[in-house]
Amino acid sequence: MVKVLMVCLGNICRSPLAEGILKSKVNADEVFVDSAGTAAYHIGKGPDHRSIKVGEEHRIDISMQKARQFNVTDFRVFDYIYVMDQANFDNVVSLATTEKERKKVKLILNEISPEMNSEVPDPYYGGEDGFKNVYDMLDLACDTINKKLSI
Repeated sequence: MVKVLMVCLGNICRSPLAEGILKSKVNADEVFVDSAGTAAYHIGKGPDHRSIKVGEEHRIDISMQKARQFNVTDFRVFDYIYVMDQANFDNVVSLATTEKERKKVKLILNEISPEMNSEVPDPYYGGEDGFKNVYDMLDLACDTINKKLSI
């Protein structure tokens, strides 16, 4: 089974959406998807209500997810670690102890725009349009990830 981890800062906006979107596209018997945050702000809390809402608008239920913090053991568990922005990339890579672990970490939008190092903006302090924009970006990236995993 292939294991994929989605990572953002607090694990309540972007990474829960990315987890839900990818889960909706893959075969659950072949691909396990989870999410985490680099910060401990929201451990045990559910996703932001705006992330839940935009997911529901696309028939994706993320309401039962609970935030957790990225842990160094995630390097052993997961085959792919997708981060939402450069700060989270740097935070995760700084915990890696081997080159193999570092190579697992990728900016998620590089899946649709290779080497551009584009970031998924954090919609937390904005309005609902930001969450819709984030959903659209992640949906495209997850389409590409799904195709890559299906090969």
